[in-house]
Amino acid sequence: MGARDRIREVNPAFYERYSKLQDTDEFWEFLIKPLRQSIRVNTLKAPLNVVVERLKEEFELEPIPWVREGFFINVDNLAKVPEHGLGLIFGQEASSMIPSVVLGPKPDELVLDMAAAPGSKTGQIAQYMKNEGCIIANDPKPSRANVLIANLNRMGVLIARVTTRDGAYFARFENTFDRVLLDAPCSSVGMIRKRWRFLEEWRLKAVIRYMNIQKRLIRAAYDALKPGGTLVYSTCTIDPLENEEVVDYLLRKTEARIEKIDLPVRTSEPLLEWEGRTYSPELKKALRIHPNDNDTEAFFIAKIVKPEGGE
Repeated sequence: MGARDRIREVNPAFYERYSKLQDTDEFWEFLIKPLRQSIRVNTLKAPLNVVVERLKEEFELEPIPWVREGFFINVDNLAKVPEHGLGLIFGQEASSMIPSVVLGPKPDELVLDMAAAPGSKTGQIAQYMKNEGCIIANDPKPSRANVLIANLNRMGVLIARVTTRDGAYFARFENTFDRVLLDAPCSSVGMIRKRWRFLEEWRLKAVIRYMNIQKRLIRAAYDALKPGGTLVYSTCTIDPLENEEVVDYLLRKTEARIEKIDLPVRTSEPLLEWEGRTYSPELKKALRIHPNDNDTEAFFIAKIVKPEGGE
């Protein structure tokens, strides 16, 4: 049975909805094909070239074009790699490395990672900040915050303060953060390649529930951002209601502007129209990544700036 038929059988409503996005055999096939293992070298613990040389003695590494520290690696279980236990490398999906690259944090900045667990992006941010400055790493669920703390410890992150607030709480810190990452909770359609249950359990009402949470969070993230600061909004889903709709909402409600992202990554066209809704042409500057574009998880990334003197 082909991928298309398997998806249609498991969840007909899912198939019907997303066939309007892209309806090629390749799209359906990559949506459920197992993921390639990828890693990020953690330069907080050792120089990039030293770790890469060591790994190359045992494994085949293929550089990920859009992140200098990222590699595809031919290993089925990272637990077998001693460097992983030591925190010299971290298992991280290739497209999920893009938001932190786009955020572009620098040493001595104050950064908010609003939905941080399990912490792979937080560790990547700390790496770009060279462990200088401060990251507020937030996750509302204490159980997830514990995993986040464990991972940050393993990576040698020294500049994070972990909080367990509802992300909307940060709206009160108006114009405070140099950069904010909102890697939003979402329907995780892009992660079916990792866990089949995301397909089985997918429901449109959940997408709408997530959309409402995302709108609340993106507004709070923007409020907390300093004028001149950068907000990156990302999800691992393909639904326009959780992606273009949410960013369009922010553009309509505030002075927010979108900036073009310049990375060597293949993308699909962002949607400017969906189910009778039309979105700002500015959304063309966002990255919409389908699994078949680069053989990765699906991802959506928008780089948003708050104008100087703007609200």
